[in-house]
Amino acid sequence: MTARIERPLSPHIQTYRWTLTMALSIVHRATGIALYVGTLLLAWWLIAAASGPAAYAHVQAFTGSIIGRLIVFGYTWALMHHMLSGIRHFVWDLGYGFKANEREALTWGALIGGIVLTVLIWIIAYAIGGGR
Repeated sequence: MTARIERPLSPHIQTYRWTLTMALSIVHRATGIALYVGTLLLAWWLIAAASGPAAYAHVQAFTGSIIGRLIVFGYTWALMHHMLSGIRHFVWDLGYGFKANEREALTWGALIGGIVLTVLIWIIAYAIGGGR
């Protein structure tokens, strides 16, 4: 029998100290997946609108329910967060924002900005009568 060679292990996720940048990188990927699923809901809505009043009423009944509104709210947040995180990654691709304080500012901006934009969109939608 041959002796087992001890090799160094590559760093594991438990080795690293979690940072907001790491967490939001994972959230960025998750929101990308959520956008695929949410786009199916958007396609359903568009197809129903083109199919006639009966089909559209079914979609409106679903999106008007509590669970439907939560899904649409989550879709809105995923869209806003993914957009702002994409801008953050684009800034990094341009070679900017790599200093620790700049990374933190961009990350907090994407996190808070996504929440603020989502709430603003929903406030405006209800104000113009979209939430009846």
